[in-house]
Amino acid sequence: MNHSLPHHQSRTSLYDPAFEKDACGVGMVAKISGERSNEILRIGLRSICNLMHRGALDADARTGDGAGISTQIPYKLFRPVIEGWGKSLYSDTDLGVGVMYLPNDNDYALARAKAISEEVIEKRGLYLFGWREVPTNKQILGTKALLTLPHMEQVLVGRIEGMSDEDYERRLFLARNEIEDRVAADKIEGFYIPSFSHRMIVYKGLLVSSSLEKFYPDLSNPEYETALCVYHQRYSTNTFPTWPLAHPFRMLAHNGEINTVRGNRNWTQARESELNSDFWGSDIDLLKPIIQPGGSDSASLDNVLEILTMSGRSILHSMTMLVPPAWRGDKEITPELAAFYEYHTCLCEPWDGPAALVFTDGITIGACLDRNGLRPARYQITEDGIFSLGSEMGVDGLEQETILEKGRLAPGEMIAIDTATGVLLRDKTIKSQLASRQNYRKMLDEHCLAIPPFKADQLTAPSGDLDILDLTQRQISFGYTNEELDMIFKPMIKDGAEAVGSMGDDTPLAVLSIRPRLLYTYFNQLFAQVTNPPIDPIRERLVMSLFTTLGWRRNLLSETPEHAAQLTLDSPILFNEELEAVRKVGGEHKSSTLSTLWRASTAASGLAPAIRELCQAAEQSVDEGTRILILSDKGVDHDNLAIPALLAVGAVHHHLRRAGKRMRVSLVCETGEARDVHQMACLIGYGASAINPYLAIETIREMLEKGSVEIGFAAAQLNYKKALESGLLKIMSKMGISVIGSYRGAQIFEATGISSKLIEECFSGTPSQIEGIGLEEIARESLTRHELAYATAPIEGGKEATGPQLGDPGVYRIRRGGELHAVTPPVIKNFHSFVRTNKPEDYKAYVDAVMASTPHSLRNML
Repeated sequence: MNHSLPHHQSRTSLYDPAFEKDACGVGMVAKISGERSNEILRIGLRSICNLMHRGALDADARTGDGAGISTQIPYKLFRPVIEGWGKSLYSDTDLGVGVMYLPNDNDYALARAKAISEEVIEKRGLYLFGWREVPTNKQILGTKALLTLPHMEQVLVGRIEGMSDEDYERRLFLARNEIEDRVAADKIEGFYIPSFSHRMIVYKGLLVSSSLEKFYPDLSNPEYETALCVYHQRYSTNTFPTWPLAHPFRMLAHNGEINTVRGNRNWTQARESELNSDFWGSDIDLLKPIIQPGGSDSASLDNVLEILTMSGRSILHSMTMLVPPAWRGDKEITPELAAFYEYHTCLCEPWDGPAALVFTDGITIGACLDRNGLRPARYQITEDGIFSLGSEMGVDGLEQETILEKGRLAPGEMIAIDTATGVLLRDKTIKSQLASRQNYRKMLDEHCLAIPPFKADQLTAPSGDLDILDLTQRQISFGYTNEELDMIFKPMIKDGAEAVGSMGDDTPLAVLSIRPRLLYTYFNQLFAQVTNPPIDPIRERLVMSLFTTLGWRRNLLSETPEHAAQLTLDSPILFNEELEAVRKVGGEHKSSTLSTLWRASTAASGLAPAIRELCQAAEQSVDEGTRILILSDKGVDHDNLAIPALLAVGAVHHHLRRAGKRMRVSLVCETGEARDVHQMACLIGYGASAINPYLAIETIREMLEKGSVEIGFAAAQLNYKKALESGLLKIMSKMGISVIGSYRGAQIFEATGISSKLIEECFSGTPSQIEGIGLEEIARESLTRHELAYATAPIEGGKEATGPQLGDPGVYRIRRGGELHAVTPPVIKNFHSFVRTNKPEDYKAYVDAVMASTPHSLRNML
């Protein structure tokens, strides 16, 4: 599947499809008994029309952001077509239908795409009945929809005798992927397959819901019968809608946002090298990449749901894996179900965000909500067995006197109908059946090892005196300042909370600053916006989790006891003692430590080869069986300085990903550099599973010995860790992310002033709108701090040793000779004068003071 979804908008500005958002109306209708009828289609179409207000309408008043339905294949509609070709269909279920979006402006490309399709169909042992041009009414389309309208045809195929339903569906799945691969290899644009199945068919388009039936006359045919229907009306708030991105997708329709989609996509790509399944054999490479580039968050989730379901899991199992509820805080959960969730935590991270999801494989149809329940999903059940669920109650138009039951899905809840058996499956039944599939608790007990959080009596101060000179030199080399100790550290170790500030940051962007800055300051956190609610990390703490696993994430398409071989932590922040406990485990949790130091004598040119050597050593360590790789910058001295921790983590993370070995190992960062919440978030966001801020802990000891804070050493450490954890939860909540596993590797940052070459090498996928520093500049800034730390030698001859002192750069408050600020005393003074006098000359003095300041933001450079 080496191709991208068609996207008609070329990138000619700062716009990037990766930032698109949407909010929609979604729902489903089904006959619980599984009986097919035209009534189910009529209810579905009526429902989607009543959700038209949830969709967008273009200025031409006819082009929408997208609307569509997914149903079972209407056999009565296609039988006459096949018979009209002089052919016969032995059994309804022998029919497979592929819906093709073909190039509409290139006859050669259209013919070539059809020829490739026929070749693959024959190769896969399928019988080709013929091609049917989809009847459409183009007159009802808006101008923009008409400009991008694909040529639509349906390819009708049959199976050979003796082929099971499951094997038939998988062959169609493989055929679709191979067709798309070959069409992409021929550089044919405007090609997409909305569905290719012997169970389901999709009708969708770039229109509003009220026009769907008018555009597709098939939907008005009384012979169109189905037992289930998924419907969707799309509303894109700042996106360029396309025909392929309309919902439903092959199995899924979705209202909401998958906030973790960046990380989910990155980890899914990393998993591809581990994929293996008896179902696919040597054809497994046809399934890669699992996620089609260029798709929306919903399309990406649909890609993963599809491969999990096609590879042997039920669609209910697959959805529960991908979008689990907040089970850790649930006191009523059974031990068996808790084991099921914990086991699957070892397999993959949640797809997290506000979401109402409706899904079907053509037999089972269901819906579920995200763990926070941040999208509506209300249902009704009639006395004649019709189940209807939608974003709003009553859109189905069902007579109220026929309603037996009304309800709504709770956070994390799932409901489904098995049309093959005629059974309505409630959440408890679904989850109970899943939990009883295997003895998950036994697998966890045999292979999973938990390291519980250390308590106060386990945190002891190191024996011996603290070497203040050595500590100060290392602090300066890592960029510590007195200002930081006073304004950032003190509140953390005293109150267990981040320092409270106000009025924003008026210092220059890191790339514009004249002072050496840590690499973290070049990265800005992203946050939820448009249609996307953040989470309250205090009042909604129950649904949030910092639970962390370390180890080899094995093949996603299977379940074995070895999949549970993970080391689990309650938090990604490790005390020194906890890190040592990780080191001592061994066995199938083998750990290794790699130094991230480089020689100061090699100057700025020495950083690049040091990073290459680190990456090669990391890959070799993984090949030798390491499952937990500790990147350590301990040992900084006069001759050695540290590779910036974020650079080391990002470089190793992406090197192993490109080598196809990332899932075999977890990264732990033992660093003296990271100490505040933003820095921890950066390291986790770029791939670190856990962090041990050893120098920050030493600094806490120093502050206590100096009497800066009156508190015990163990309590100070616990407070510091509490502050970091609360800060991480706050940062996650700003993006609407609940689970640290979904934040890890998600790279939910924007870089400002980092070169594209460095981004590609170490932070691939991070948006960076302007060029900036590279490895050489980072090396020079690191060397500047290191030389400052070790330039002053202690006084000898029995006198008290003196050495370099931590400075006060004036980042958080104005200091003479410190960091520049936009709001300076002259600016404030002249502004106050103008307010009091309202004289033009005072206003001019104010403007002159503002203009005389050094540029601190990009707009000042214009």
